[in-house]
Amino acid sequence: MSPRSPHQPRRRFRARFARGLIRSTDGSAAVEFGMVALPFILMMFAILELGIVFVTDSILENATIETGRLVRTGRASAQSMTAATFKTSLCGRMSIFASDCNSRATVDVRVIPQFATTPPDPMAGGTFNEGVLTYSNGVPGDLILVRVWYRQPLLTTFLAQGLSRMNDGAAMLTATTAFRNEPA
Repeated sequence: MSPRSPHQPRRRFRARFARGLIRSTDGSAAVEFGMVALPFILMMFAILELGIVFVTDSILENATIETGRLVRTGRASAQSMTAATFKTSLCGRMSIFASDCNSRATVDVRVIPQFATTPPDPMAGGTFNEGVLTYSNGVPGDLILVRVWYRQPLLTTFLAQGLSRMNDGAAMLTATTAFRNEPA
C-alpha cells in the first residue's frame, strides 16, 4: 500500500465542494429576479404614469370645452372675464388629477378671421413663450379659438423623452376648441 498523504481528504472535499457550487441551483431564482426586477418595476411605473397623463389630458380637454362654452354663450363677456378668471374657471372643472392647476395651466383665447388660421406656436424652440398669447372674449358672431396648455411633470425620464417638446422634460398637454360665438 502506498502511504496516504494527510492532505488528500482535504483536496477531495474542496473538489467536491467546488463541483457542488458550480452545479447548485439554490438561489438562482433570486438572482434571476434581481436581474429582471428593476426593469420590470420601471416599466410598470412608466405605464402607470402614462395612464395618469392620458387621464389628465382627457380631463383637460373636457374642462377646456366646458369653459370655452362660457365664451361661446356670451357669459364670459357679461362677467367681464379675463385670462385669470378664465383659468380659475377652467381649473375649477378639473379633478384631483390636475393638482396645482393655476400654476401649470396657460390659456390663449383669441378671435380668428377664419377656421384655417394658424396662430403662433408658443412652444417653438423648446421653451414656452407666453408673449404670443392673448385673451379676447370677442363679440357675437366672432370665430374664437381657445387653447390651453397644461405642464405635466414626469418622473420617468425615458417617458419624458417621448412626450416632451420642452427642454425641461415636462410634458405639455394641449387642449383646443374652436367655435363661433352665439348671437346676442
